[in-house]
Amino acid sequence: MEKAIKRYSPVFVLPTLLAFTIGFIIPFIQGLYLSFCQFTTVNNATFTGLSNYQSALADSSFLSSFKFTVMFAVASIVLINVIAFALALLLTRQLKGTNVFRTIFFMPNLIGGIVLGYIWQILINCILSIVGQPLLALNSSAGYWGLIILMCWQQIGYMMIIYIAGLQNVSDDLIEAAAIDGATPWETLWKVKLPMVMPSITICVFLTLTNSFKLFDQNLALTGGDPNHMTEMMALNIYQTFYARAGAQWKGLGQSKAVLFCLLVIVISMIQLKATRSREVQQ
Repeated sequence: MEKAIKRYSPVFVLPTLLAFTIGFIIPFIQGLYLSFCQFTTVNNATFTGLSNYQSALADSSFLSSFKFTVMFAVASIVLINVIAFALALLLTRQLKGTNVFRTIFFMPNLIGGIVLGYIWQILINCILSIVGQPLLALNSSAGYWGLIILMCWQQIGYMMIIYIAGLQNVSDDLIEAAAIDGATPWETLWKVKLPMVMPSITICVFLTLTNSFKLFDQNLALTGGDPNHMTEMMALNIYQTFYARAGAQWKGLGQSKAVLFCLLVIVISMIQLKATRSREVQQ
């Protein structure tokens, strides 16, 4: 049986490999080449070397969007994971109605980003008008915190479910042993539960980090980068460069920004994965 599986395994792998090659590998290689070109379509690309990358790194709007994205990512990663973990702790204490609360907290994750963006735009603009403040289109601070609130509201429930799964896998024997040794609930949390749920923390931090950097539809719907591109994140900046302007030079510039963006997310994600996995406890 095992020999038959090994013999025919390429037959079962081939469709997935073929789809992955056509849907990802070939477009990625083609996109990488186009980042060194000026083009309007893929069939009329003119190789220009590193000029697109030089223009991208000299583009003040791109650098500004990078700074805004980093500030947004740091705040959202911390808030989402801290609140999600706190909710997971509460909902693993066998309180009444925990299943209902889990469902309620998870539901925002099922709503599309564009829809969420427009819903929160209406809500935040109403609040700003009541307190006499400029609307989102004129208020960069409100746009920044609006994006963070939106991201937290959407992602906390999903991360909470992952943390609940991790907490439920912590052995009761370890918690009882800690209690017998005289550990306080706070010491049990920091020295027993947190080290044991590090795999869940690794997953959640990775997901929130990548989702924060790649955020596009919520940014487009909520602020659209207003005012004056001050709330424009990197994904939206790339979109505006590539699609909002006519001319071969803008296509190549947008493509080079996309490659830089991809490399940035990969490098930061790898650093994060290495840092958090090194703290995981072998069970």
